[in-house]
Amino acid sequence: MTPEEIYESVTNGGASDFATVVEILGHRGPWCLIGGLAVNCYVEPVYTVDADIVVVARELEAIADQLGAAGFRIERFAHSLNARKAAGKLNVQFTQDPRYQDFLDRAKPREVLGRMVPVADLKDIVQGKVWAWSDGQRRLIKRKKDELDLIRIGEAYPELRRDMPREIVTQLEGGAK
Repeated sequence: MTPEEIYESVTNGGASDFATVVEILGHRGPWCLIGGLAVNCYVEPVYTVDADIVVVARELEAIADQLGAAGFRIERFAHSLNARKAAGKLNVQFTQDPRYQDFLDRAKPREVLGRMVPVADLKDIVQGKVWAWSDGQRRLIKRKKDELDLIRIGEAYPELRRDMPREIVTQLEGGAK
């Protein structure tokens, strides 16, 4: 089985749902992956059911309408718009945080779940993960996942440690007990 077939099976259609999202986004202007699926493009992949995405802000409502027409359930939160098909486990999260808009200019195509898609530059991913990890309003489990992503990146790309919080760098350097 290919990784896409495994993901499709485990997520009850997640790879197909991702393909639908990619098709819709391909007609709506610049966009890119910014979360765990993006991290997986640069380091040894880990399983995630979230596809974190940034789009041109003015396109978000039209994208939501198209996803709704394609059978996705849309949920709106303070800082994101989420989409999920009823049977699927893939949770597509569109950030509404304006800090991520500049990431669009530096994204490069990479293969994700069998599709070539724009993925944020690794330095931008680190910055986004630092923002998320530092947000005390986020659930602890989400912050710990961001911490793990930063550690994974820091192990593979030691030169990016200078962009990470001291607490994470200390762990990477063996100072954490």
